[in-house]
Amino acid sequence: MSIEIKAPQFPESVADGTVATWHKKEGDQVKRDELLVDIETDKVVLEVVANSDGVLGKILKGEGDTVESQEVLGSIEAGDGKATEAPAAKDTAAKGEEKPAASESKASTSAAEPASSGEDTAAGPAARKMMSEHGIDARSVEGSGKGGRITREDVEKALTQREEKRATDPAAKAPQPADAELPGVPGEREERRVPMTRLRKRIAERLVAAQQNAAMLTTFNEVNMKPIMDMRKHYQADFEKTHGVRLGFMGFFVRACVEALKRFPAVNASIDVDDIVYHGYYDIGVAVSSERGLVVPVMRDADQKGLAEVETQIIEYGKKARDGKLSIEEMTGGTFTISNGGVFGSLISTPILNPPQTAILGMHKIQERPMAVDGKVEILPMMYLALSYDHRLIDGKEAVQFLVAVKNFIEDPARLLLDI
Repeated sequence: MSIEIKAPQFPESVADGTVATWHKKEGDQVKRDELLVDIETDKVVLEVVANSDGVLGKILKGEGDTVESQEVLGSIEAGDGKATEAPAAKDTAAKGEEKPAASESKASTSAAEPASSGEDTAAGPAARKMMSEHGIDARSVEGSGKGGRITREDVEKALTQREEKRATDPAAKAPQPADAELPGVPGEREERRVPMTRLRKRIAERLVAAQQNAAMLTTFNEVNMKPIMDMRKHYQADFEKTHGVRLGFMGFFVRACVEALKRFPAVNASIDVDDIVYHGYYDIGVAVSSERGLVVPVMRDADQKGLAEVETQIIEYGKKARDGKLSIEEMTGGTFTISNGGVFGSLISTPILNPPQTAILGMHKIQERPMAVDGKVEILPMMYLALSYDHRLIDGKEAVQFLVAVKNFIEDPARLLLDI
C-alpha cells in the first residue's frame, strides 16, 4: 500500500515553501515519526515526518523545488519493503540494463545494512540534523539513549556546554558557518557561490521595501544606565532566587517602551494603504540573531507581563531561534520592535523599520563616558538609543518625546512603578 507524503498546511501568511533537505533516499527504510524532509519557508523551517513504517518510494519534489500547502512530496510503501523494489531498481530494469546476480545483490545488501544500522544507533535524525547545523562532532557527544544512541536532548546539552565554555574561555571561538569556509591556500583568490536561503531573501526584500515605501527617519538620544545597573546589582540574587531567571536589561526596556507607547499611540500604530490602524494592545517584537538570519519573535500583550515573565520569554525565544524551532505564529504580528545591537558591540546605528510597524527602537553598547552632572564631570555608563520611525504617520515632535519618555523611565525606574 502506498501512502502519500504531503507538505504541511501552511498558514495564510505563507504562500509556499522550498524543499531544503531530504534526510532519506528512495528505497530507504523509514519508521513512523522519523524525519524525512525539511521545508523552508520565508519565516521558519518545517519538518515533515513519516506517518507510517515502510520504504521511501518515489520522491516527487527534490531539493530546491517549490511546494505549496499540502502538496504531495513523495510516497511511502507500507510494510518491510521486502516485496517492493526500490524505485532506482525499477528504473534500471525499465532501461534494459543488466541486473546483478542474486548472490551479488544479497552480498551488497548485507554489506550496506551494518553501516545504516550503525548510523541509526549512533544518533536519531533530529539529533544528526542539529549536530550538522551547529558543527558538532558526534564523537564528542555522550548518548543517553538506548545502546548509547544520541538524542536531541544530548545535542542540546552539548550546545549548552559549548556556550558556557565560550563564555568563560575567550580563546574558545565559535566555529564559522559552513557557507563561509574557504580553503586557505596562500596566493590563491578563492570564491564560493552559495544561493541565498528563502529566509535571507525574504529579509532582503522586506528591508529594501521598508526603505523604499516609508519616509524613514531616525532620532537619537543617550541614557544613563547607572540606575538600572545599580538596581540589578542590588536585587539580582533575590530576583533570581524568587523567579528562577536573571534580571537583564531587556525587561526594563520592554516595560519602558510599553509605558511610552501608551502615551504616544501613533508609535504603536501601523499604516494599511490609506488607513491608520491604532492598536489597543502592545505586542513587542524582539529582534533575535540566529544562524539562519535575523528573526523577530513577538511578545504578546507585553503590558500584562512582569519583568520576570519578559526575561523568561526572551530567553525561550533565544533558544528557539538558535535551534530553528520558532513557529510562524510566534513571529507573526507585532506593533513595535526592539533591536539590541549592543550585544555585538555596536555603539550607534540606525535600525530599519519592520513593516507594517511605524517605529523601531535600537539599543546599543553600554560605554563609560565623562558626563557633566550638576556642574561636575562624572564617569557614567551611557547607552545611545535610536528610534527609527515612519514620518508619514509620526511627526518629529512625537518621536522625540517618545524617546525622551523611554530615557526617563530607564534613568528613573521608580516612574514605572508609580506610573508617572
